[in-house]
Amino acid sequence: MISNNNTTTNEYNGLVIHISETYNSGFQKASQAVNSVMVTTYWKIGQYIIEFEQKGKEKAKYGTSLLEKLSKDLIQLHGKGFSRSNLNYMRLFYKCYPICETVSHKLNWSHICELVKINDQLLPNSQ
Repeated sequence: MISNNNTTTNEYNGLVIHISETYNSGFQKASQAVNSVMVTTYWKIGQYIIEFEQKGKEKAKYGTSLLEKLSKDLIQLHGKGFSRSNLNYMRLFYKCYPICETVSHKLNWSHICELVKINDQLLPNSQ
């Protein structure tokens, strides 16, 4: 006689595996969607900073403490994530890639921070 207990255990294990695979797939897709939205958000923040600095002119006036003040105020409002350094990366992101769609949204924010550090004379907007 074949035990139903073994079949039930195998069926249950299959259920656990099926649910786990579905969950992992959904979690990965959700993470990619969030990453894509955040990359666009950081690009827009960089755009706002550049436009504010330039005030309609081709070049910005430097020597102001905009990023320090902005960092302080945004950290108070939203918590971490708005360090002076991170705001500078957002600014550089927009400056290096003025058309957001030219950057793959499969890249995460860490990848983009590394890309904007590249000083390549072949890139039209390189620092």
